[in-house]
Amino acid sequence: MNLIVAVDNNWAIGKDNKLLVNIPNDLRYFKEHTTNKVIVMGRKTLESFPQAKPLPNRTNIVITRNKDYKVKGATIVNSIEEVIEEIKKYKTDEVYIIGGQTIYEQFLDYCDVAYVTRINYAYDADAFFSNLDASKDWELVDTSEEHTYYDIEYVFTKYINKNVKSLY
Repeated sequence: MNLIVAVDNNWAIGKDNKLLVNIPNDLRYFKEHTTNKVIVMGRKTLESFPQAKPLPNRTNIVITRNKDYKVKGATIVNSIEEVIEEIKKYKTDEVYIIGGQTIYEQFLDYCDVAYVTRINYAYDADAFFSNLDASKDWELVDTSEEHTYYDIEYVFTKYINKNVKSLY
């Protein structure tokens, strides 16, 4: 299983249920990785999308505690156990965890690969991702050349989990 995330220098990922910054090339990178794949997210992440609608050309799985929550075009699950049962229907390399903070925390140990856009800036934030550089389980295996969007510098990185837990 994979995860994909954009983080700042403090491993922050968002503020007030919004991304810290919208970088068109990062959004393209996200789309390239997740199109025709399975994406797993929390309800608040779904509701942060345009019109709070599932992303097209993907299998959208949304986790919420609200048993009455319904969204056209998405599979709604109410527990981690239900997510695990649902994603067993797919190849694990086609599943991407896409947030938010709590969902990343719950699935981090089960992911083989993390695609992390590293933004060279420290934003005011209220949602964070685990610092993979400080983890003995995660190893940085690839870093792109530096990109710039206006005055924002960023790189695309890839980490692998050396101690991934099995979902089965």
